[in-house]
Amino acid sequence: MNSKNILTDLKSGVVVFLVALPLCLGIALACGVPLFSGIIAGVVGGILVTTFSGSALSVSGPAAGLTSIVISAIASLGSFQVFLAAIVFAGAFQMILGFLKAGRVGNYIPVAVIKGMLAGIGIILIIKQLPHLVGYDKDYEGDFEFQQSDGHNTFSELFYMLNSITPGALVIGIISVIVLVISGMKFYKNNRILSQIPGPLLVVVFGALLSIAFASSESLKIENEHLVNLPEIKNLDDFKKTLLFPDFTHLGSAKFWIVALTVAIVASLESLLSIEATDKLDPLKRESNSNKELVAQGIGNITSGFLGALPVTAVIVRSSANINAGATSKLSAVFHAVFLLLCVLLIPNVLMYIPNAALAAILIVTGYKLANVGLFKEHLQNGADQFLPFIVTIFVMLLTDLLKGVGAGLAVALIFMIAASAKSKIQATHEKVNGKSKHHVKLPSHFTFINKSSLVKYFDTVEKESKVVIDGSQNKNTDKIAHEAIQQLIEKSKHKNIQVEVIDYSPKI
Repeated sequence: MNSKNILTDLKSGVVVFLVALPLCLGIALACGVPLFSGIIAGVVGGILVTTFSGSALSVSGPAAGLTSIVISAIASLGSFQVFLAAIVFAGAFQMILGFLKAGRVGNYIPVAVIKGMLAGIGIILIIKQLPHLVGYDKDYEGDFEFQQSDGHNTFSELFYMLNSITPGALVIGIISVIVLVISGMKFYKNNRILSQIPGPLLVVVFGALLSIAFASSESLKIENEHLVNLPEIKNLDDFKKTLLFPDFTHLGSAKFWIVALTVAIVASLESLLSIEATDKLDPLKRESNSNKELVAQGIGNITSGFLGALPVTAVIVRSSANINAGATSKLSAVFHAVFLLLCVLLIPNVLMYIPNAALAAILIVTGYKLANVGLFKEHLQNGADQFLPFIVTIFVMLLTDLLKGVGAGLAVALIFMIAASAKSKIQATHEKVNGKSKHHVKLPSHFTFINKSSLVKYFDTVEKESKVVIDGSQNKNTDKIAHEAIQQLIEKSKHKNIQVEVIDYSPKI
């Protein structure tokens, strides 16, 4: 890795740090656990999970999707310390799932559903951050639930916030969005000096300076409730007091093991979905090792449990911010975690001048990049079999949560897949050329895991020393499972001295 890449990853790390800081604190606050538990989870996810991760650009940390599970689990088990012990065993279960190759589950999620999940998260980010942008901070930062802790839901909050606008926060929010838009323009990116300064960093600096400047104004003054709230760590004793450790005295309780398994399964699903989505955003289109990722997440959660932190998962909001900031490797995620720890320990008083409105602007722009209009046009043009799973995923996510949205989108996609697969069959012909068998196999227009078995069975009938031509001229889309089946058949055929030629095959996976 050259120095230019390191500098790029350093800048990306700063951007992810600015996105992760309020989310780590907000999720901890929502769960009713010490704020530092969220920070430690962010550090563990950024350094430890990243080190062992099967993904180049994914960023892990405490996830909003686990908030309700954490709250109910703590209430069920009686204390946060017992829940920490459950996190340790949840991590162990995740490692076992990784070793058992359970990560392949993510391969079964259609692209339309993954992109719907990305767009859904983008829309939720925008809607959830608008109240913070105008200075209404009754709901915690990082909330993704439809029903909110302040008694409102995602949509009613937008009307209620209009009665609680904080002028100073609104001014900072608008300026922050403008700065971010400008920093995304070509002239800014092409300027030798400006291009070295991440837009989100400018936003935070300007926001902090404006909050200080507004302190003397009655109309624009920003109260502490609208600024970043951090735990104060003045010395080593303060640091020790913030740490909690797991209580393993409830291992004989059925509730304990139910919680551990629930956390393991939900955290694993969220991580697998996030790295699938991250791969779709990666400019280099690298494919993550999902089984390796489960092992990494398991190591992270075992460590989180022992250190008194919240459970971690791969998180698409941080990962997308990482990619949008230009990250090239795992270093950016490591840098973000180092910044997270050092800034909270060394300069908490400086960070507490940052307005929530400035951070909300960063998240809103991140959300827009995930849910841009072009994505909707693309899926609409691709037909009902692509658009309906995409839009259903978004709609259900908005009204419930990520996993239910993905489940609904998957159900719709499955209906289309079954219908298309029922109509689509491989067409095969066989002839003798110069005494040797030659097989010509035409792939159907929709080739999926549902009808891949027909190709596998046909290959079983092909005799040694033959030639097989796989013709993809009619194929419009192939899912990852079916595509992998083709690759595996090609490899196996070598051992039977079967020559395989693939023609006119460029699948949309």
